[in-house]
Amino acid sequence: MNTQSMKLIFLGPPGAGKGTISKMVTERLGLPQISTGDMFRAAVKEKTELGLKVQSILAAGGLVPDELTIAIVKERLSWPDVRQSYILDGFPRTIAQADALAEFSELDAAVDFEVKDDLILFRLTGRRVCRSCGAIYHMVTKPPKVEGVCDICGGELYVRNDDKEETVKARLSAYHLETEPLIGYYNKKNVLLTIDGSPDAETVYNAFISKIGHFLKK
Repeated sequence: MNTQSMKLIFLGPPGAGKGTISKMVTERLGLPQISTGDMFRAAVKEKTELGLKVQSILAAGGLVPDELTIAIVKERLSWPDVRQSYILDGFPRTIAQADALAEFSELDAAVDFEVKDDLILFRLTGRRVCRSCGAIYHMVTKPPKVEGVCDICGGELYVRNDDKEETVKARLSAYHLETEPLIGYYNKKNVLLTIDGSPDAETVYNAFISKIGHFLKK
């Protein structure tokens, strides 16, 4: 598969596995991953000016204003490592962001990972993250050996604010209202590829690999 020029965006609700699959693609195929969620969380942790602006929005499950998000992504896409290929995870989230992206970058495919809301709730509310090394667990599908303790470094496991049930429901509502319309938007542009995101990550990754090469040859 030619990955020298493959500009992709990953769509789907929060918890659909976009971040996991994009990391797998990055590790195995070498495509740079750009996660707006990771950029926002880093800014919050470092208490930057942007971080202070978005902290309360993320904690409430809302969407960061378009102008802030677009500015961050446009600046990142100017870096040399992503001029030919990239995966955008978490952007665009609105039609306005998609229109803005089209002004400074041309996509090869928009990949939509479909997952039902009840499975999203199960995945996210059961997730635990290590405060020290960032390792991710799930209390049902991938529990730590000792409850509340990271297997890798012994750090404390905690529930991220945006994984609490009320916040997950707010995030899903925001997704259905603001982001789901992008599926039709990219379908009209004939760049939409749909993948079932409900199985385990390896199965989803293999489905993506089997479909993307054929899709890009159309």
